Amino acid sequence: MGFARALRAAGVAVTADRERSYLQAAAEVGAGDAAGVYWAGRATLCGSPDDLRRHDQVFAAWFGLASTGPRPRRESAPTVTQAALDSGGGTGSGPLDEDALAVRASDADVLRHRDVAALSNAERARLARLFGALQPRAPRRRAHRATPARRGSVDARRTLREQLRRMGEPGAIAYRRRGSRARRIVLLIDVSGSMSAYADALLRLAHRFVVGSGAHVEVFTMGTRLTHITRALQHRDPEQALIACGDAVPDWSGGTRLAQNLDAFLRRWGRRGLARGAVVVVFSDGWERGDPADLGEQMRRLRAVAHRVVWVNPHRGKAGYEPVQGGIVAALPHCDEFVAGHSLAAFEQVVRVVADA
Repeated sequence: MGFARALRAAGVAVTADRERSYLQAAAEVGAGDAAGVYWAGRATLCGSPDDLRRHDQVFAAWFGLASTGPRPRRESAPTVTQAALDSGGGTGSGPLDEDALAVRASDADVLRHRDVAALSNAERARLARLFGALQPRAPRRRAHRATPARRGSVDARRTLREQLRRMGEPGAIAYRRRGSRARRIVLLIDVSGSMSAYADALLRLAHRFVVGSGAHVEVFTMGTRLTHITRALQHRDPEQALIACGDAVPDWSGGTRLAQNLDAFLRRWGRRGLARGAVVVVFSDGWERGDPADLGEQMRRLRAVAHRVVWVNPHRGKAGYEPVQGGIVAALPHCDEFVAGHSLAAFEQVVRVVADA
């Protein structure tokens, strides 16, 4: 059990079913058979080539044995720290081999795949420093104005001006083509009670978009009311930005009124052009106090004015999750993307989805 937990801490999606199958397989081959336990783990706990590499290295560190199967390539294999292994419930109990492969890996690789809601205060502090590595990119759209280019359509004005400057002598032909410009990004963050465990991480992600994407980014929180917090997030220091957000948002960990908040956003900002043509990202678990049909109607209105609508749900990345909540069921038909938002690795995926929108 401790080995399975350590493997989960290293980033392998070890579900309860996989854990149960592993225990049954290990009992079948015999717990004293190191090779049998090794192959039982590879057959039941792993679901991808990356999982196999991590299994081999955690096996070596946990049981104090060199892996008895194919070794992963050293340059690409992630490793796990002893602290992460110890969090599984104890130390290894197998015999110690002097020639065993000692495997260690950075805390960062482990934390990137950990659920934010399950982290301790010390782990949250370390994770907060990792947000600085996120590099959001603004999605692009075609601009109305043309810019000089090496190829494209002929720029008659520039070509004629150049010939006049040369007193009518033929010169080089100038070309132009339509350039691109950053598309607006709108972030709507649910700060209700059911999302309180993820609020700090989501605001840090929003801060990276505001100060690091190079785009026009607007951020709102949604709880019992809609709050505009873009100005608070413009502090370069993330800690100062979060303190300013705490002063600006009056409804932390309250109820959820997603439909009313979206209606307020569309009435006050959507029709004025803030959401028109923008990439709108909704961070919420979909728990709606009101009628889910109202949320579906507001999402339909939002989809009509936005370029792309992305829904980020922290439960999306958890094993066994199914989008059966009334709010999610009503909103999904009007979303272009439905992605996870429970870990730093999931936030990296959100950054890529927004950049490619």
